[in-house]
Parts: sequence; structure tokens; C-alpha cells
Amino acid sequence: MTGESGSDPGSGTRHAVVIGGSLAGLLAARVLAEHAERVTVVERDRYPEEVEQRAGVPQGRHLHVLLEGGRQALELLLPGVADELLAEGAPRLGMPEAVVQWQAGSWQRRMDAVVHILTPSRPLLERAVRRRVLADPRVTAVQATEAVGLAGDARRVRGVLVRERGAGRAAEPRLIPADLVVDASGRGSRAPLWLAELGAQPPREDVIDTGLAYATRVYRHDLHADDTDAAGYFVVPDPGRPYSGVALPTEDGRFLVTLSGLRGQEPPAEEEAFEEFAARLPHPVLRDWMAKAEPVSPVYGFRDTANVRRRYDLPGRRPAGFLATGDALCTFNPIYGQGMAVAALGAVALREALADRRRPPTTARVQRALLRASRQAWDISAGADKKMPGAVGSAARPGPLDRPLGWYMARVQRRVAVDPEVSAVFRPVLSLTRPLSALLAPRVARAVLLRPEPAVLDSPPLWRDAAGG
Repeated sequence: MTGESGSDPGSGTRHAVVIGGSLAGLLAARVLAEHAERVTVVERDRYPEEVEQRAGVPQGRHLHVLLEGGRQALELLLPGVADELLAEGAPRLGMPEAVVQWQAGSWQRRMDAVVHILTPSRPLLERAVRRRVLADPRVTAVQATEAVGLAGDARRVRGVLVRERGAGRAAEPRLIPADLVVDASGRGSRAPLWLAELGAQPPREDVIDTGLAYATRVYRHDLHADDTDAAGYFVVPDPGRPYSGVALPTEDGRFLVTLSGLRGQEPPAEEEAFEEFAARLPHPVLRDWMAKAEPVSPVYGFRDTANVRRRYDLPGRRPAGFLATGDALCTFNPIYGQGMAVAALGAVALREALADRRRPPTTARVQRALLRASRQAWDISAGADKKMPGAVGSAARPGPLDRPLGWYMARVQRRVAVDPEVSAVFRPVLSLTRPLSALLAPRVARAVLLRPEPAVLDSPPLWRDAAGG
């Protein structure tokens, strides 16, 4: 298999190896099992039997949101898994109805739900997916094992070099031969270095980094004790107001509260200072909520939030038999909640590319399909972060269309706060179920450009009817 010609990465593949056994890797293995005789997942951790955090998912203790587009993709791959999550207690929230949200200088009307999100903990979601995928006898997980290199040359990857975790660098790696290797090892992927060691060309990286850091704490809260019917709160950052806060429910009656700030304004990990940091938000509603809630965990911080896109799709001297997916291909500022959805959308794109019999699914063609699956999420996340103060990186400089599009999108966001017609398009776009181009449709453009500027809602809509919904 070569970049544009040669053997097919799907049919005829006897053994596929997936590096990384988190969500993107498991879903890739699910798809590859439809084409390969065997699929081996190489995972650094040992999988827990119960719903537990594990070291290999550094963001696992933080808030995770499964957008509508991700839920739909997950259902295509694992029918019924969303119902399993709901049965396990994962909340399902209608947006914008269920959440008190502040964005672009205004509170949002709590109108009828346009889309829904699921907010399971990351360990709960991974366990549901892992049980399904590893129940397939064609898929085997090699646990407590780390990939340390690729085997092959600049023309073709022929396997993965692995070592038992904890064996030490002096231990001799062993080879797992493979017809196809998929890198799903996450944002810390070392595959660019490994490819260079084979004499191949590593990918160009597009980077946009705002320096955003966030911290999360688990709370318990009696919703019936509040003077509100809202299920959660979300203060969205923008260039003029860079602090963010969110409180959303997860299973077992718990809430995850995440606070964030940009470089030099990071939220503290100290428990008392964490709650004081919430006073920096543009309204005290979230801090007041926290004061009435019971904290039940320490504060956990996270700082690795740059948007990074590895351009394996661009022409270059790269070997056949190697693909990248998930965060190893394209990773986003986690504050936008896109990662799990893109992992599922990438697996669907992999399935469609391998099943396309009109054209042979060569390595390069499949890799381009995987990148396309992440394109809209990148445009949303990177487009927003590019405008944040202090953003740096190889892709941080505004392009010629950024200024007019930014002006238009600012008007869209102000209109979304009160206009059901614009909200009915904007929210599916953010949920990755409609294309960005839907925001330029004539009906939306007329509402955005010709209607008077909406009045700002300066009080949080604690009850749905209080906002006129």
C-alpha cells in the first residue's frame, strides 16, 4: 500500500494494530474488525473492571460532553449504546432549554430544545464502548504495554515495536507485525518522530494555543433546593471576557464544575481559591450555586489545551500502512467539548472510506477522509481561539477571510441569544449535525443582517418562562 496506489488498507488486511485503547482507538478497532482477520489494540494502562479513572486519560476527571453529532455517529457504530448510557444514569440535556448560558455579552433565552447533549463521565462512556468492542472475538487488547516505535521503512509500515510498561528503557522491544497500523495514541502522539526515524516525512502541524487552563471539582447538589428549573450553567468565554465556568450533571447525582482562564490567569488548584476564582465570571450565579453545593473531590487541573492538527493528508514521503485518527490526528481546545464526537465521526469516516468500492481506499485517501471528519470541529474551535488574546502558534495568524467572517459570526451569536430561527441552525452547527455553511443560508443571513440588534438579556433565566421561552 502506497500513498496513492497499491494495496487496499481494508480488504486483504490480515492483521491491524491500533495504538491506544481510549475512545478513538476502540472505535477504530470496531471498524477495522469488519475488514481485518485480527485487530490488536495496544494500551498502556490496564483497563478497570468498574467505572474508574485511569492514568492514560489525563482529562478523564474533567467534564465531557457528547454532542449530538457524536451520539449519532456512535449509534451507527454501536447501535443502542446511547440507551445503555442513559440506563446507567448519564444525563441527557436539551439545548438551549435545560442550561442557563451566558455568551457574547448576553444571557441566552431558554427556548425549546433544538439539540441534545449527553454528559456521562468519561470512565462511564469508555466502559460502555470497551465492553462492546472487546466482545468481538476478532479484537484483542494488549494491556499495560506501550508502543515505542514503528517497524518498516519510508515506503511501508510493517508493525509496531512495543514494550511492557514498567520494563525500563533497557528492555528489548518486541515486534507486533501488522498489515495496517492506526495511531490513536492521543495528543501526545510520538508517531511523527517514529516516521522520521523510518526516513519518512513527519506531518506539518497547525497549532493555535491560547494558554487556556482549567480546573474541575466534583459537587453534589439538590436541584430541588434551588429557585430554578435549570439543569446546569455555562459561561462561555470570548475575547473581551476570557473567564469561563460550567456546572453540568453527570451520573450518580454528581455535578462537575469547571473553571477556566487564559495564560497568566489560570484557575487555582487550591480548594478555597477555586471557589473564589468563580467571582471573576461576569455574574455571580455560578458562584452562588457552588456556595450551596457540597464539594466531594479535590480540585484537578489541566493545561494542555492547544488546538493541534497534524497534516498527514498533505503530499509528502510517507509510508503505506499507517493512519492517524482521534487526537493523534487533530486535537481541540477541550473547552468546546468536541473531542468525543470527533472520535466517533472519525470512525464513521474510516468505515465509509474502507467500504467505498468505487475507488480503492488507499492510505492517502483514507487519511484525507479522517481529516475531513474533523474539519468542522477544527474550524469552530480554532476559529474561536484565534481571536482570543495571547493566542500563539503556527496557525494563529488571521487569514484574509477571518475578519469578515468574525464580524458576521459575532452578529450570529448575538442573535442566537433571543432568536429561535437562528438558534435552530446555530446549535446543530455547533453539535456537528449541520455544516457551517448553514449559517450563511438566505433565511439566516436575513435575520442576522437585516433585523435590529437584539436587546441584551442582563439577568440569568433561572426559569424557562422567565426568559420568554
